[in-house]
Amino acid sequence: MKDLLRTKTSLSEGIEQLLNLQAKIESDASNKYLAMAAWLDRNGFANTASYLYKQAEEEREHFLKVFKYITEMGGIAITPTVGEVQQEFASFKEVFEIALQNEIAVTKAINKIIAKCRAENDYATEEFMMWYVAEQREEEINARRALELFELINENEAAGKFALDVQIAKIGEA
Repeated sequence: MKDLLRTKTSLSEGIEQLLNLQAKIESDASNKYLAMAAWLDRNGFANTASYLYKQAEEEREHFLKVFKYITEMGGIAITPTVGEVQQEFASFKEVFEIALQNEIAVTKAINKIIAKCRAENDYATEEFMMWYVAEQREEEINARRALELFELINENEAAGKFALDVQIAKIGEA
C-alpha cells in the first residue's frame, strides 16, 4: 500500500530534521543506559542496575514520544539506526560521570529545537518540547545527585560500594 500523501504540515523541514535527530538522541540514550545497567549487573550493583534499566525504558518512551509527534504533525519520522555503545567502564563512578555528560548533551539538543521553534514561530512544537525541558531538569538533577553520593561515600571500600548501590537506586524514587 502506498503511503498516504501528506501535502500539508506545520513542521518546517529544519524542525522536522531536528526532531528526527532528537528521536535518535533519545534512542541512543536508551541504549547507553541499557549497556550501563548490564555492566552494573555484571559487577554486582544490582540495585543501581535496576535503576538504570528503568532509565533505559524511560529514554525509549521519550524516543517514541518524539517519533509519534513527527508523524502526528504530518512529518516523516526516521527510524534511527542502532550504533555502537560503550560496554565497559573503568569504575562505578564513571558510569554516572558519563550519564551526566549525556544528559547535558540531551538538554542542549532540546534547547536547540526550542530556539528553532521560536525563530520559526512554531508554537505547537515548542509547547510539545516544554515537557522535555522539565524532564531534562529532573534527569540532570538525578545524575548530579548520584555523583554527589560518590563524594559522600567511599567507593573504594566494600561497605561504600554497597551503600552507593542502595542510595543511587533511591534517587529514582524521590
